[in-house]
Amino acid sequence: MANLKGRPCAAQPAVIEVRMRCPNCKHQGTFDAFAGLADLALADGFVVGQRSCPNPECLAHVFFVTKNNRVVASYPAERIDFDATSIPAAVVAALQEAITCHAEGCFVAAAIMVRKTLEELCRDRGATGANLKDRLKALGAKVVTPQELLDGMDDLRLLGNDAAHIESETYRQVGREELEVAIMFAKEVLKAVYQYSTLLGRLRALKKAP
Repeated sequence: MANLKGRPCAAQPAVIEVRMRCPNCKHQGTFDAFAGLADLALADGFVVGQRSCPNPECLAHVFFVTKNNRVVASYPAERIDFDATSIPAAVVAALQEAITCHAEGCFVAAAIMVRKTLEELCRDRGATGANLKDRLKALGAKVVTPQELLDGMDDLRLLGNDAAHIESETYRQVGREELEVAIMFAKEVLKAVYQYSTLLGRLRALKKAP
């Protein structure tokens, strides 16, 4: 809270509505206030307080900061949702670390971990080459994905380059928006490589026997 300016305002707000994705169970919802515990209004439109997850199987305790009724920070931090079904553990670990870094505002570290996600994907699929660019080209012959996803993986590689090397300047910055889009794109790549076949298998298993 050290970055919040000013002292508490004299007029305290009633309990405000706080909608967010739970950092624990990943469900989206309107979080429940604690009985008898008021929110605290600060200068410049900031409000701080505590809530619990509305999911009865979770009930996680979350501290929040809003500005003009929009959640701008929480602890634990809100995370981008990620379904790891059928994805190898090393690939999952890399992308989950990228998601954690993004949630905590460590965007350079997040970009590097998105790049590592691609490295682990290439390793898992046996795509080899002298560098990641070559390995991604080799990956195209080993997986069945739309060409747009293959092209986009090279953009993710370049974003990782910008994060790791001062001399790289492909992107104007490596910030929250760039990383949010990069993580969402990486999720689609992993879904295409690992999860479509699983969904198809589940669908076919529901067919009646001839």
